[in-house]
Amino acid sequence: MKTNKITAKDLMSAGYTEGKILGKALSVAEQLLQDMDVDVVLSMLTAVLDDEYDGELNELRDMILEDRKVSDIIVLKEQPEKFAIYGADNIDEGAKTQMGVAMALPVSKAGALMPDAHQGYGLPIGGVLATHNAVIPYGVGVDIGCRMALSIFDIPATHFDENHDKYKRELIAHTKFGAGHGYLKDERAQHAVLDNDTFNMTQFISQLKDKAYSQLGTSGGGNHFVEWGVVEFSERDEVLNIDKGSYVALLTHSGSRGMGAQIAGHYTRIAKDICKLPQHAVNLAYLDMNSEVGQEYWLAMNLAGDYASACHDIIHQKLAKAIGGALLAKVENHHNFAWKEKWGGEEVIVHRKGATPAGKGVMGIIPGSMTAPGFLVRGKGLENAINSASHGAGRQMSRTKAINNITKQEMSAILKENKVTLIGAGLDEAPMAYKDINMVMGAQKDLVDIVAKFQPRIVRMADDGSKED
Repeated sequence: MKTNKITAKDLMSAGYTEGKILGKALSVAEQLLQDMDVDVVLSMLTAVLDDEYDGELNELRDMILEDRKVSDIIVLKEQPEKFAIYGADNIDEGAKTQMGVAMALPVSKAGALMPDAHQGYGLPIGGVLATHNAVIPYGVGVDIGCRMALSIFDIPATHFDENHDKYKRELIAHTKFGAGHGYLKDERAQHAVLDNDTFNMTQFISQLKDKAYSQLGTSGGGNHFVEWGVVEFSERDEVLNIDKGSYVALLTHSGSRGMGAQIAGHYTRIAKDICKLPQHAVNLAYLDMNSEVGQEYWLAMNLAGDYASACHDIIHQKLAKAIGGALLAKVENHHNFAWKEKWGGEEVIVHRKGATPAGKGVMGIIPGSMTAPGFLVRGKGLENAINSASHGAGRQMSRTKAINNITKQEMSAILKENKVTLIGAGLDEAPMAYKDINMVMGAQKDLVDIVAKFQPRIVRMADDGSKED
């Protein structure tokens, strides 16, 4: 007797969406799992969804077919556009399949998978997709404008070692983590982003402003972090005007908090109502850029991106003031966003869901894990990769698998071995849950040049692990 379980999340990853059909599929799965393995049942349910199953699941199949009759389904390309893959041997098949579906959209022009890619919703994480005059809310992602920001100070690495406790104390004092968490009214920071006229664009956007105000300068949950570390330049960099040496640096990773998540959810629902795609492609529903709602989402997305940047600004300002020292350089880049760019001689909308912009000369930060190094990079502008690179090491274990397979003792041992002080975080963010960053960097030598290496020393993350807004 099998006791394995299939969840709604598993079925949604396979292409089901919330509603009666998902409920029916869960009921069918529960019955089948009494005698079959999870992988077999998932394969059967996916085949029914794709109308490729001739078995006895007639009732579920009929529900799916009836739903498709009601809708005016958009036909996908019979021959999807080809896409580049970097580090293919270390990318799961689910991500490749998702990218293939994205390339079959009638609006798709070009695509690429970065070496940290893994399966997500709609577009895979680590996926880059160029479309003609269309924007895909789930191609941007839920945490709109999530980004990296690195401040490099004129403070030698030795100062960090001599003042470790001070750096830890200030890090705790000037950061806030946790799903839904924000500042009380007398603690809130001010920033010009709150005066952005886009907050007045619609009633929906306007009602997000107060929560955005309370969460300004916070980091949320999941894989977001604020960390002190040491950045090492093996040679002088003329562009940044930084000499060879090791410097204290601050690295942050977070996005647009609850505001971005609500914008993503709101416009994804609208896109799905307007853009009727086959069931296995439904999370790639897109908005026409010539439509009012397409322009509305575009403005809301940019507002969320500006807000995410403002959160980093405040964190960096607070900690820079706390430790003193002059700022030598600050580098910031974002992912989970869409840009208007030129590709193949025409304007396209480039979606980078968990991918770093890497146009020629463009600076970016690619982190490893809480113990592995991150890299300050400069893009080479490779057109085949749509001017992109990875946004990190990428997961090799799901959060659930990491929690079930990594012990606290193992996590403590690797932190100690790498001389990293950790504040917060769950086992789902353990270093072993991530791919080898050196392997990932090796797979994208044609995409970026390494300028400097960042080694984490004190890392702060949310105490509640994987929970996000």
